[in-house]
Amino acid sequence: MTQRASDAPSTGTAPHPVLAHRYAHAGEREGFVRALFDATAPHYDRIDRIFSLGTGPGYRRRALREAGLRPGMRVLDVAVGTGLVARQAVAITGDPALVTGLDPSEGMLAEARKTLPGVTLIQGRAEKIPLPDASVDFLSMGYALRHVADLGAAFAEYRRVLKPGGTVLLLEIGRPESRLAHVVERFYMGAVIPALCWIAAPRHRSGELMKYYWETIEACVPAEAILGALRKAGFTDPACTTELEVFRAYTARA
Repeated sequence: MTQRASDAPSTGTAPHPVLAHRYAHAGEREGFVRALFDATAPHYDRIDRIFSLGTGPGYRRRALREAGLRPGMRVLDVAVGTGLVARQAVAITGDPALVTGLDPSEGMLAEARKTLPGVTLIQGRAEKIPLPDASVDFLSMGYALRHVADLGAAFAEYRRVLKPGGTVLLLEIGRPESRLAHVVERFYMGAVIPALCWIAAPRHRSGELMKYYWETIEACVPAEAILGALRKAGFTDPACTTELEVFRAYTARA
């Protein structure tokens, strides 16, 4: 049996440094993130609509198809959240029983249960997935890679649960290379979106979530580091495609 990532030596490759104004040390990251997502779960779909201007579902479905998801495939969606990626996976595979969602936040899972009948939803972490070896054909993760503790441990688990030749798709938002695009992105995500969220849900932490979201994007390791971590975990053909200098889709084969 393949050695579990939780039992293997950690690579210590965090997606971004400690954000000291949010939590004191790396060991507090998981609790902080879980509490933040638990608190904002009832408003998360509204946040997504504000952020993506309604284009999110179409982009997610297209990304899944372009990465090779087909009817009949068994899918694991890591960090399923409220089910934004998993809903599109169900639409493509044609059977909710083929899709499993994993998330550490019980608040997010409670929201996902409302819109994902027939999908298996499990509380758990990317670094310790409670599934057997070689049990899924396709693994997706939507805009949550920045919240794992260790890229190497997570990727080792992804490779373990994927069947040989299976595909991993990681959707992310990154810093654009051009100065102008970076300024626009920082203003939109660091100021405009949090303000709109505070207006839409003034007594909740939605604005704080989006500010944290932007901070993790700013501090995240570059695409080359993520591709390197995929290679180190044993994946082949790692690649990253970028749209509008911001939206990134990482793919690789087990």
